[in-house]
Amino acid sequence: MPRPLGELEDSVMTRVWKWNRPVTVREVLEDLQQERSIAYTTVMTVLDNLHQKGWVRREAEGRAYRYEAVSTRAAYSAALMNDAWTQSDNPAAALVAFFGMMSPQQREALRDAVRIVQGPETPAPQNTAPQNTAPQNAAGQNTAGQNTAVENPAAAEGASGG
Repeated sequence: MPRPLGELEDSVMTRVWKWNRPVTVREVLEDLQQERSIAYTTVMTVLDNLHQKGWVRREAEGRAYRYEAVSTRAAYSAALMNDAWTQSDNPAAALVAFFGMMSPQQREALRDAVRIVQGPETPAPQNTAPQNTAPQNAAGQNTAGQNTAVENPAAAEGASGG
């Protein structure tokens, strides 16, 4: 199960996930420097650690590497939630407590997710046993081929000239 990312690892991965393309240390560095003072070698070390932990893959480009996320942020979050849930001694109670912490918007997102996982609703299965479709009289006897007024009252009226 995944360990939560450290604060700097999360800042770096947030950019990798957001940009959704292979990135260089320099690109991540320049974006991070808008928020904090940080050295090139620090970002390089963090990306190397993320590669060794399996969070990013890298491909050489000249003397540098381009780094790309191995999975999505959603998959990372789901793995963390699953890990926390499975470690509970009472998973049902943990879910109830978790759902109780959710905002109305989060609960609606949960309902949407459950609908997606369950797939489209399918109609109830129809009875596939062959049915006797031949007309029957009140006693349940087959009246196929017999001309009865009960079978088609309108035809009987027309035949009588009514």
